[in-house]
Amino acid sequence: MLSRAFCLVAGLGMVASTANAADLIVLHVYMQPMARALPFYVGVDKGFFAQRGLKVELEFTESSVNQRDALASGKANIVYSAVDNAVAMVETAKKDVVIVTGGDSGTNEFYVQDYVKEFSDIRGHAVAVDATNTAYALQAKKILLQHGLKDDTDYKLNPVGNGSLRLKSMIEDKNNAAAILNLPYSLQAETAGLKSMGRTIDMIGPYQAAGSFTLRSWATANSGTLEQYIAAFVESLRWSLDPKNRAEAVAILIDKFNLPKNIAERSYDLMSDPAFGFAPDARFNMDGFKNVLALRAEIEGRMPAAPDRYVDLNYYERAMKLTK
Repeated sequence: MLSRAFCLVAGLGMVASTANAADLIVLHVYMQPMARALPFYVGVDKGFFAQRGLKVELEFTESSVNQRDALASGKANIVYSAVDNAVAMVETAKKDVVIVTGGDSGTNEFYVQDYVKEFSDIRGHAVAVDATNTAYALQAKKILLQHGLKDDTDYKLNPVGNGSLRLKSMIEDKNNAAAILNLPYSLQAETAGLKSMGRTIDMIGPYQAAGSFTLRSWATANSGTLEQYIAAFVESLRWSLDPKNRAEAVAILIDKFNLPKNIAERSYDLMSDPAFGFAPDARFNMDGFKNVLALRAEIEGRMPAAPDRYVDLNYYERAMKLTK
């Protein structure tokens, strides 16, 4: 498995009086490499996690399959990813997973090769996705159905992995006609000559994309730790979105993702749009989540389940009372 593991414990000097490094509770958090990792870097570098007695070890994975496997096996304590993956774990893998925060709307756009003038030009080609049965692959299926295209009939899904790998697959093989990309890969795709057919939220409506989820048993047994984690993440996110911190946040994106300044700046500005990027205070978008469930049910040909089967925001509500 191609992955980058980061032990994010920088900046402990500024919080030494609050907690000694040896006393910190270690949390293994899995996500995909993307610009929306910004608050995690901030949480460590600025000491927000350590101030709450936590040492976050973040692992970037090549696909959501890796994340789901890690959570199911106990390697991951918390996953920050498209929450449809949590729904899939409950329904398909029969794992008792619970979503505990919102996060963002995904910053997703539908990118295509230069030969695609309209959606029908995708016919006979492949669409690069992460996993074929969750999240943004379902978005792609829905969008293409709206234009009369069915998977396995008019096009094939090519499960290559995370956003960086989807972009790479399109650049290296023009038979990969399309992919849903998020930041910073969507902006890099534009630079590479690919073009956007539009934002997915404009095509299919509000969407609760990434959020935090975990095993319900772990949440129950570690409720205090989970609430401190959520509080620290919210504080990190607030710092990240504060306009007075824009220059420093952009510098973090440049450093961590090796981005040109203009791409980092545009990524930051787009992520700061609450309709497209981060939700203030990582609030959960219930209307967006109902759309997630309706989309999955439509693709699978069944009635959608009630949201409370998958979501417990009590941890979040208690955490918000802890925030500064």
